[in-house]
Amino acid sequence: MLTIEHLTKSYGTKELFTDVSAFIEKGDRIGLIGVNGTGKSTFLKTIAGLDSASSGVIQHPKAYDIVYLHQEPELCQDVTVLDEIYQGHSPIMQTMRAYEKALSRLEQHATDKEAQTDLMKAQEKMEEHGAWEANTVAKTILTKLGITTFHKTIKELSGGQQKRIALAKALIQPADLLLLDEPTNHLDNNTIEWLETYLSTYDGALLIVTHDRYFLNRVTNRIYELDKGNLYTYDGNYELFLEKKAEREALERQDELKHRNTLKRELAWLRRGPRARSTKQKAHVERVHELQEKTFDTNVENVSFEAASARLGKQVIELKGVSKSYHDQRIVTAFDFLLVPHDRLGIIGPNGAGKTTLLNMMAKRIKPDEGDIHIGETVRIGYYTQGDEELDGNVKVIDYIKEVAEVVTTKNGQVITAEQMLERFLFSRSEQWTYIRRLSGGEKRRLYLLKILMTEPNVLFLDEPTNDLDRQTLSALEDYLEHFPGVVATVSHDRYFLDRVVHHLLVFEGKGHISHFYGNYHDYLNEQQSINTEHEKVQMTSNQTQKKSQSQSSQSKKLSYKEQKEWETIEEDITELESAIELLQQEISDAGSDLEKVQEKYEQQQSKEKELDEKYERWEELSIRMEQAKKK
Repeated sequence: MLTIEHLTKSYGTKELFTDVSAFIEKGDRIGLIGVNGTGKSTFLKTIAGLDSASSGVIQHPKAYDIVYLHQEPELCQDVTVLDEIYQGHSPIMQTMRAYEKALSRLEQHATDKEAQTDLMKAQEKMEEHGAWEANTVAKTILTKLGITTFHKTIKELSGGQQKRIALAKALIQPADLLLLDEPTNHLDNNTIEWLETYLSTYDGALLIVTHDRYFLNRVTNRIYELDKGNLYTYDGNYELFLEKKAEREALERQDELKHRNTLKRELAWLRRGPRARSTKQKAHVERVHELQEKTFDTNVENVSFEAASARLGKQVIELKGVSKSYHDQRIVTAFDFLLVPHDRLGIIGPNGAGKTTLLNMMAKRIKPDEGDIHIGETVRIGYYTQGDEELDGNVKVIDYIKEVAEVVTTKNGQVITAEQMLERFLFSRSEQWTYIRRLSGGEKRRLYLLKILMTEPNVLFLDEPTNDLDRQTLSALEDYLEHFPGVVATVSHDRYFLDRVVHHLLVFEGKGHISHFYGNYHDYLNEQQSINTEHEKVQMTSNQTQKKSQSQSSQSKKLSYKEQKEWETIEEDITELESAIELLQQEISDAGSDLEKVQEKYEQQQSKEKELDEKYERWEELSIRMEQAKKK
């Protein structure tokens, strides 16, 4: 168990959390939530020992390993993927690191006897520490996260790939407690679903900061909430948290009301002016003073936004025969599509498929190789991108927003100042004079979102808008989009967001092909599952019919001369195939982490096993016909 006692953390005059206490046990799956800027990442860093608390203690056993995945991880750029993920001081990580180095050296100098000896020693160490399984698991995790180039250096990979390598590194390291800060960022939907399954069987405890509400609901069994410096604990997943939080806030409002009524009665008693003075009456007076000093903070902070958008005509955006390639890889092929008023479009597909490229072409940020894109004359695009490179850290929050507008006008004609808009987005008047560089990652994203919406767009392009935004901001954005009179096109891996916002989908299916689906993401998943189930039924029926036909046909005929010869040798063939499969299994074991060799031998094994199955079926068929021939 890890215990947190009376933990307090301040940055200057800003107190993130005050006198908080909690505990984490083996098997815990804890989600940590709160508004951006409340200190969630700082809380994780403090537990990991990467930041110090102002006061309080964190205690755990000496042999207690904590692994932390940073929201913006920094990796050594000059090492290979495998060198990076096998970093660590545990014996098993050191053993795997030594084995990979020995294997790499032997691959470069195949005839070097010293290299051969080193590899043999490394293999013995792998056997001694039981590291073969861990090695296989490590490479499986990398593959599932879309990393298959194990011997490339980190600097050769994209930013998204590097973040997935950091996640793989965190999952692979042996840990009693795994701290994950926004692990689903930069993962596609299929990979997130795999991660949910993987974490359900994770040996250690988990403490996760994430905006993904479906992920929270499926992975966690407890929720920690940081709210106005306090830490509240709830048993259950995200869905139960929402219920219990509403109950807690209702009780707090009831307590505040009771407190007001009690204070009102006590003050009335004082005003009556009791005739006698006594110790009891002095205690009564002191109680009134205590009641007056007690405060309640029952104001619920919610992000809110309402602004008008520019008028949008009938013509929005039309794509005709659009094609785009990068490095001989086809991203989009002869694509036709029409965005019309009030559209709510989601764009989904694997990482690197070209989703952002499509948005950039529609925004005229990049040109297609072929085809035309026509944008209507009244279209005013607001483009929320993945990065926050547009935010200058040396600019103050209020000045950044005033660059767009001093005031905005809502649909109802109400005029709201930039200061008031920032307050609606949870930036207090004092925080508005803070430099952007002092904001948390989530606060920067919230500020950037406000700037985009204040431009009064009538077409919104959102590229992964849910990354790093807290649930309050996401809920406000979803509510805003629900009443937004213009067009929305979003690239997102957030399944809840897609279900709430979009009405139809563009699905990247590979090799430049994009399909169009009417419905939200949940509808799409249901249809895909239905298609797969139907395909399996058809395949099963086809196989059964084929076997039955073959059986009936074979039973009606005697063995030919060729089949007689086949019958005489078939048992010997089966024995040879079984021996060959055993040999391949041994070769796979000996290959260790030589993935190419393992893959080659595994494919050969599968081929032999298929051939063996066919031989067994053929033996059974010939055997039946031999018996029938004898009876005749």
